[in-house]
Amino acid sequence: QVQLVESGGGLVQPGGSLRLSCTASGSSLDLYAVGWFRQAPGKEREGVSCITSSVGSTTYADSVKDRFTISRDNAKNTVSLQMNSLKPEDPAIYSCATAWGCGYGPPAYSDFHYWGQGTQVTVSS
Repeated sequence: QVQLVESGGGLVQPGGSLRLSCTASGSSLDLYAVGWFRQAPGKEREGVSCITSSVGSTTYADSVKDRFTISRDNAKNTVSLQMNSLKPEDPAIYSCATAWGCGYGPPAYSDFHYWGQGTQVTVSS
């Protein structure tokens, strides 16, 4: 079983940046694809980005493309999400999760099995 812990959330001004991390224990994260999801109050969960286990191919939601970058450091058992040019519509609880693959578009909730608890991202001036 994989335990996932997210970190790096916080308060940032519009246009600012945050770097989220998803750190695993209990298993090697390099066995899995890892996705990031977000959910704002009153909104559906949205798949943000995904990175495969082997070659590190990535996918992004259109809403974050060219602003967010997902990466992985298998030696540290960590996947990161660099978020730049944050907008007022980006605040949410961001969670990471594992899957066997990323698919061809933004990550789909039903494909993912192990989940972290999430970290809050707030964008406000």
